Amino acid sequence: MRIYLMTDMEGVAGVLDFDWLARHESLAEDLLTLEVNAAIAGLYDGGATSVLVVDGHGSGGINPALLDGRAELLRGWGSSSPWPLHLDEGFDALAFVGQHAKAGTEYAHMAHTQSLSYVDLTINGISIGEFGQLVMCASELGIRTIFGSGDLALTKEAAALVPGIETVSVKRGLSPGAGDELDEDAYRRKNRGAIHLSPVEARRRIQEGAARAARRALAESFGLLTLRPPFERVVRFRPGKDRPTPTISREAHPESVIAVMNMPFDPKPL
Repeated sequence: MRIYLMTDMEGVAGVLDFDWLARHESLAEDLLTLEVNAAIAGLYDGGATSVLVVDGHGSGGINPALLDGRAELLRGWGSSSPWPLHLDEGFDALAFVGQHAKAGTEYAHMAHTQSLSYVDLTINGISIGEFGQLVMCASELGIRTIFGSGDLALTKEAAALVPGIETVSVKRGLSPGAGDELDEDAYRRKNRGAIHLSPVEARRRIQEGAARAARRALAESFGLLTLRPPFERVVRFRPGKDRPTPTISREAHPESVIAVMNMPFDPKPL
């Protein structure tokens, strides 16, 4: 059982907010890598035979010196059309560690989609974030999504999109409201507050959850979305330094969600 393990930074226990992250990047990388190691251990406990760790954080998030020696590490896409991020049919399952909720999620911590400029992204009317984008790409390739860890809002988002997925929450956000009316700077400040598990306890729960996910993946059928073409991507953007007013971009493809994900944006004023 070959696992593609996508990672991000903002859904890690102990990563406190964007300002803290800018000051403590090295510590944050260690915290993420130790959560990833817990997931690797659990996946192998549950029957995985190979794990590719994918560093999906913008500036980089994995400390290679700390990474479990059984795993391989991927950093960088090497393509102008990156989706599905080197995920291919050779993998049996997709998992996530350190993932954050999509933009506009209530009671989420450090929520965003790609950047703080997004208000929302939908595929055929389904609102998704970074988690959902890769899940849809995986489903088009016939690859199941079996595990995700991050903040509580992310785990609820994951369970709503992928029935049966194993999830582990390592912190919970404190800010109500979607914040759709905010510009980029204000939205960045909105989702600062959260209550965190201790990193040690978070890693214990991640290892147990990943092991359950791998065992279930060998015995049960879950984690694959039913996708119905054609596909339309709609993205709404906040005002920011490059956009004085809200904008919207619409793109469509007759057959492939991966293809529509790789289409360039054509934003127009709302």
